[in-house]
Amino acid sequence: MSDPQAPKPETPIGEPVAEPAPVDDVVDSAHGSLADAEAAREGVPADAASENATAPGDDTARDDAAVVDVPESVVEPSASSEAETVVVAPAASTDDETPWYDRPEHYEAVDSGTAAGAAQSEPAYIAPAEPAYVAPAPQPIFVQAPEAPLPRGNRAAAGAIGLLAALSFAALLLLFSIGFGLITGDVTTANIVESTLAALGTWTLWVPVVVFFLAFWLLGAIINRGRWGHWVVFGLLVGVASYGGYILGQLFQEPFWMLSASEGAALVEGQLLAPLAIASFVIGRELTIWFGAWAAARGKRVTELNLEAQREYERTLEAGPQLVRR
Repeated sequence: MSDPQAPKPETPIGEPVAEPAPVDDVVDSAHGSLADAEAAREGVPADAASENATAPGDDTARDDAAVVDVPESVVEPSASSEAETVVVAPAASTDDETPWYDRPEHYEAVDSGTAAGAAQSEPAYIAPAEPAYVAPAPQPIFVQAPEAPLPRGNRAAAGAIGLLAALSFAALLLLFSIGFGLITGDVTTANIVESTLAALGTWTLWVPVVVFFLAFWLLGAIINRGRWGHWVVFGLLVGVASYGGYILGQLFQEPFWMLSASEGAALVEGQLLAPLAIASFVIGRELTIWFGAWAAARGKRVTELNLEAQREYERTLEAGPQLVRR
């Protein structure tokens, strides 16, 4: 096939078409052109190079040839060659010493197959591969640890039990006062109601009751969940406080702010061995023992509840967090 990029000589319209030259003439013309180019590069005149390149018996003039017509049947590539380049060089001019391959008229035909192969050699665009889906790592689940159970106390219960004990103290002290009045004759069956109502409004009754309650509650706050033996031993202190509360009630009853120091001392000395003072000591001591047994029993239950709560807490920690589906 002929090169589509190679220029073809145009034949004027109406002129006879030259017949193609023999193959030998074409080959000789090509050798002559190469010899002219070599002579031009070395500075040898073009006529001498042409004569040397021409065979001895050939008298055909080649100086006037400017373009060599090569038939397509001669330059057509063979089937085994996929890419072949045919270079057609014009005859060298004697006026210009520039080699033909440096002139702008030089054309280099490139076979279309070579161009296609070069295009195929270019790296093809490869789309970036999408990253593979990676499952997110499981996030840790923070579980709040159960709080340790707070130990329950028995102080509030001791205060409530002490309030009942104080009411009992007031009732027993009132009964003992009415009974002692019946013995002395200050109280009779006719005025027993009036004497009882009068005793309910005296400092002598309520001051020892208040002192007994405060002493009982303070002892309960100290013992807390202790055993009953603690109430039995330290109940003596509550009895002493009740005894002092009765003497203090006598001072409030007189009123002590209207008494002199000697009168106050004489009053206190006269009540140290009074029957109601001794009764206050005994009642306070016994009520502390018996009501203290109640407080101790509740303290024991509270202790058992605390132990059970602590064991449940330890079991919960050993089991660890549990997943509950709802």
